[in-house]
Amino acid sequence: MFYFPAEYFPQLYSLPLIPEVRFQKDYFSEYPKQIRNRTSVSYTRKPGYYAVHYNQPNTMPLGAILQLNDCAIAVFSGEPNQSEQGTVTPIYTLQPNGSVAVPTGLVFIRFAEGVDVESQREVINQAGYEIVQSLDYAPHAAWLRA
Repeated sequence: MFYFPAEYFPQLYSLPLIPEVRFQKDYFSEYPKQIRNRTSVSYTRKPGYYAVHYNQPNTMPLGAILQLNDCAIAVFSGEPNQSEQGTVTPIYTLQPNGSVAVPTGLVFIRFAEGVDVESQREVINQAGYEIVQSLDYAPHAAWLRA
């Protein structure tokens, strides 16, 4: 049996705790960061905000900073959580003035004056769209869904 003095044993130290580094998840990676059109207008995704699209309009969401379409769409600040009821989408800002834009999945169509949307229903359906909302004040225009 060998005897070693205690001072010869290496002392054991534990490393100080280092906070876990978590990278912020890009919840909306399937959405483009920027959308440009033919003019100088572009839409830029705004981090730190999101929208929830509810199936039931007139839902009064708590903590919403903006409500659209009779409360069918609510805008929140922060990061979305998994318990959100409804479809979650990003928020865009219109450049250069910064107005808020929310993707709805709807397409606005307008025919020439005198061309009624209802007369074009079959063509619209063949293109893969359905009429969601006709406008009484503009019978040549409508909102469509793919």
